[in-house]
Amino acid sequence: MEWANDKSKGGVLAHLERLETQMSRSCKNLEDPPRETAESDLGTKIRKLRCLRDKLRAEVKQRQARIKASTANAEPDQTLEISEQEAVGGKEENMKAILQAYRFTGLSGKRTSRGVCVCISTAFEGNLLDSYFVDLVIQKPLRIHHHSVPVFIPLEEISAKYLQTNIQHFLFCLCEYLNAYAGRKYQADQLQRDFAAFLAGPLQRNSLCNLLSFTYKVEPQSRSFPFCARLLYKDLTTTLPTDVTITYQGTDASSTSWEEQRASHENLFFTKPLHQVFTSFARNGERLDMSLVS
Repeated sequence: MEWANDKSKGGVLAHLERLETQMSRSCKNLEDPPRETAESDLGTKIRKLRCLRDKLRAEVKQRQARIKASTANAEPDQTLEISEQEAVGGKEENMKAILQAYRFTGLSGKRTSRGVCVCISTAFEGNLLDSYFVDLVIQKPLRIHHHSVPVFIPLEEISAKYLQTNIQHFLFCLCEYLNAYAGRKYQADQLQRDFAAFLAGPLQRNSLCNLLSFTYKVEPQSRSFPFCARLLYKDLTTTLPTDVTITYQGTDASSTSWEEQRASHENLFFTKPLHQVFTSFARNGERLDMSLVS
């Protein structure tokens, strides 16, 4: 019998020990799955995660392609509007930089709800004269809202040439015209106010002060006014005449001495401001200060 056989191999206790060992092995096998099974499960998880990664990458690429296509096919008006806004913003920043950099030239300005208001201060020989303003609307195209520039200054012409393409050049060009006008007007006012005794009647001038004519003398005590002057400023950005005509009205007009004096006067008016020329006449009386001619 089996029981008898077991007894013969070591008794009941030995048999029980064998049963206990077998039971322990069975429990261990149940608690710890085989190594091959665990590795198989891990590989399956890795494959699933890789598939999910590839799927997500594909979705990202598809989304990027749709965004790129949408941008390429944007409405032309929208693209143009964005471009115009960027251009206007750039011009506004450029205007601010110009006003800050060139304030010492007589340009100054402040921002407004529409854009910027530029103030141009004129001067001649260190004397501060009139100021003018130009209120600019910063949009595309740039435009002048209102201004105080005299009507005889060619503002429209200057604007047509430079306002849309070069704001800096527009402002400097306008400064040249205004400063030259202010300088010519200053000279004419000085001559009329401080040297009226040298003139026969009022000084004749136009609104732009680029055409002056007057009859004058060089001897303060003399009662005759033998010289007639006509000064023309063809270049409106200068304060010295481009054409000077001096005529002598005396009975001895053919005299060599008078002709020399007339020629020297022309040279003076070409090279010196009006009030400086007449200051020379006043200081030297009958003798012309020939040092001014050089």
